[in-house]
Amino acid sequence: MRGLLLVVAFLVSLCACGYGFVRYESRLAGVETLAIRTPSNESNEPGLELIVAEALRREALRRGGLRVVAGSADLVLSGEVEPLRTDHTSVSSVLLALEYRVSMSLRLEATARDGRRLLPEPIVVSESDRYLASPDVEVLRKSREELLRRLAVLLAERCFDSLYEALAASPLPAAAAGSAS
Repeated sequence: MRGLLLVVAFLVSLCACGYGFVRYESRLAGVETLAIRTPSNESNEPGLELIVAEALRREALRRGGLRVVAGSADLVLSGEVEPLRTDHTSVSSVLLALEYRVSMSLRLEATARDGRRLLPEPIVVSESDRYLASPDVEVLRKSREELLRRLAVLLAERCFDSLYEALAASPLPAAAAGSAS
């Protein structure tokens, strides 16, 4: 009985402070389809735009609620991968890099089927992480690639969090919601 009381008190406190559970299936009224355009790559990392686009598609499918399509859609995400920033974060006594830090940023626009912007400002998210240096160039390349994939997944999660939050705060215009019918 005491455990049930604690659970009820916890749920009531969540509702009282503004936090709540997100149900993605019914979060965006009138929006059923989502198109994710491959972002432009403003970095000097070849193929990074494809890694980011795949991470965005996987995140949309993981969350559910919207059908991801290749053509025209109720909601279209497009944008750019901004230039990467790579710094060495630790060096050895002979000034060799032991660890690198990579910062990645993504800027996305949400538009309706007819091209109208659905948000007043683009969604901009950034994330950074480290990878170990190696004298073996193949190990170094693989470590960097794994890091970029990990950062792309984190950015995709944060983009969709920001998108749902922003669209919940400012409901879709009637024309955008009506185009889904």
